[in-house]
Amino acid sequence: MNSEKEKPLLIVLAGPTAVGKTKLSIELAKNKNSSIFSCDSRQFYREMSIGTAKPSLDELNEVPHYFINNKSIEEAYSAGDYEKEIISHLEDYFTKQKIAFLVGGSGMYIDAVCKGLDNLPKDLAVRNRLNLELKENGIEYLQENLKILDPKHYSIMDLSNSQRLIRALEVCIITSKPYSSLLTSTKKIRSFKMLKFLLHIDKNQLEKNIEKRVDHMVNNGLFQEVENLRDKKKLNALNTVGYKEIFNFFNGDSTKEEAINLIKRNTKKYAKRQMTWFKKDVSYQWIENLDSSKSFNEINSIISKLKPN
Repeated sequence: MNSEKEKPLLIVLAGPTAVGKTKLSIELAKNKNSSIFSCDSRQFYREMSIGTAKPSLDELNEVPHYFINNKSIEEAYSAGDYEKEIISHLEDYFTKQKIAFLVGGSGMYIDAVCKGLDNLPKDLAVRNRLNLELKENGIEYLQENLKILDPKHYSIMDLSNSQRLIRALEVCIITSKPYSSLLTSTKKIRSFKMLKFLLHIDKNQLEKNIEKRVDHMVNNGLFQEVENLRDKKKLNALNTVGYKEIFNFFNGDSTKEEAINLIKRNTKKYAKRQMTWFKKDVSYQWIENLDSSKSFNEINSIISKLKPN
């Protein structure tokens, strides 16, 4: 039986969008001759690249990356599916390597790896009804229902993610209890140990980064990427920030400038919700990421002290 010291190490690098996770994680993984496992619930999809701020091809080639471009937007893929796949992949990976990096901003998916998800009840009839309500009444209708049934979960979840919204409402309706009240603090036993870092920067700087990133996406062809997906716009994966605003523009609901400004505003709101989620988890070591070289040295120093034999 392996002692805790002998267990392989999963290093979690979490943080809100535009905080600088990609650059820093690649440098750290290169330094440790390691690999990166993505934990971004939108970067799984091959068809979504510019709007999800995927690493460039050059960056992807610097170190091995997993769980990027591994799914199609036409495939149903949940946090539970991700948990099963990545745990299996990590267990195989750790027979050959001793360190891996888990990088992303999707709090629920990070929790799926580190803690495991609760096995909550399902009802296909209820889910189908909720999907019909989404189609007939729009996502705002479902958001308001969740606000009434579970204000706690409403305050922290990504409200633009219709799949997660429907799942939370499904559980509320089946159990007649708030979804958040059914989430346990019991962690699943993992065969690896974990070291968790939360990257953060000043709110004003983060918002500047977001605005700069959105402008970069637009200049790199975001509108063209979304236009190419117009015939698939009803898929759950595309009901997300950076895509839904441009679909509305193509429908004539806004000007191009209004769509861009709305993407910036909604991305800032999403970043705020990401931080609200992460702040609940006291196991994170907070790292201010204003200077990536300083962050690298700080994190690398901590990792080196815990590196498995």
